[in-house]
Amino acid sequence: MAIWADWLRPSAGLPTVQWSLLLAAAAAAGHLLQRHVGLPKVVGYSLTGALAGLAGFSGGVWPLQGIALFLLELAVSVVLFEAGGRLALRWFRHNPMVLLQSLLESVLTAVFVYYALRWMGVRPSVAEALGLIAMVASPAVLSRVMMDTQASGPVTERAMVLSTLSSLYALTLVSARAGVMHRPTTSLMETVFPVMVVLGMSFVVAGLLALALRLALRVMSPTSENTSMLLIALITAAVAVAAHFGGSAPLAALLAGILLKQLNPRPWAWPRQLGTAASLLTMLMFVLVSVVAAKADWNPAVAGLVAALVLARGVAKVVGVAAANWGSGTSWRQAFWTGCAMSPMSSVALLLVQQFMASSLTLGPRIASIALPAILLMEVLGASIVTFAIYRVGESSRSMPPDALPITQSGELRG
Repeated sequence: MAIWADWLRPSAGLPTVQWSLLLAAAAAAGHLLQRHVGLPKVVGYSLTGALAGLAGFSGGVWPLQGIALFLLELAVSVVLFEAGGRLALRWFRHNPMVLLQSLLESVLTAVFVYYALRWMGVRPSVAEALGLIAMVASPAVLSRVMMDTQASGPVTERAMVLSTLSSLYALTLVSARAGVMHRPTTSLMETVFPVMVVLGMSFVVAGLLALALRLALRVMSPTSENTSMLLIALITAAVAVAAHFGGSAPLAALLAGILLKQLNPRPWAWPRQLGTAASLLTMLMFVLVSVVAAKADWNPAVAGLVAALVLARGVAKVVGVAAANWGSGTSWRQAFWTGCAMSPMSSVALLLVQQFMASSLTLGPRIASIALPAILLMEVLGASIVTFAIYRVGESSRSMPPDALPITQSGELRG
């Protein structure tokens, strides 16, 4: 920047030029990786951002603030709104075991990660926070992988539902826990009250957002480009006001998607209409997450803690999904791959770390020093695991490149 600043005077500022070039490089990397290696585009986005962060790119200052934080919250909110729109609550009445799978895998993840980190010598408050963060899977990574692989089937749909529900639990619990991290609790009411406040205020914002969109659908077509612009504008407004009143902006968007799905159960055409604008926002989200996460303090001591967190989390996801699989409508093999597909961590997890950073100047940096490397690792590795799982269960309508995975002459995966 010091060299460029002597002769370059862009109207929007030099960081805008840097981010534009970085996003262009990420788009090219994502395309090349998908075309020649068979990996989803998100891996290219994440690797580009990680390399930029490791090289000292100054565009992602941690902790996030200002426009960077707002754009990340907006991108996450758009993704979670769409994910919430996939949840049909009527389905849970016919298949309640899915809810049990969701609760069990989330609880086991928090417990396994907590005790794994305590065994490694991490203090209880930090281990508890990391256990809550580890609960969340990444609907953003899953949706991008599903789009890139053109996947559909019981494993991808079940993984998407479980990751959305895990986001609901984690956003609620972390938002409440971060607000009272340094406040001693002496009764059950003092513990439950912050959770109810976060849920209540987020639900109010979500209800207003869902109602506004429902009224708009009475006079506007779901396939209209203007309806999509209205959607983004209203979500942007909700993001701006939700946290101000004690709620959570991503949680409000998720709840709004769920509510609107119940009010308007017909299939949505908005994801197709959002088009390039939403894709650019999503790519920016992945690049920003990897840039920030790559700037963490990497050292051998942290590497051991990250490995323990990732291993405990992966085992808990598989065990939790499999333990409640009986009567859920999927085979044991599908349950195993569903648990594997729950491995990605990305933008939602980063926002949870951001909340702990904002609430505690002492514990926040310690939480971030372990969580950020884990997020970067599982954004890249998790997307690859999901892709492999989708191809193993045969739910992709797109074939892998010949040199991407070992295949036989008949086109079947070996092993």
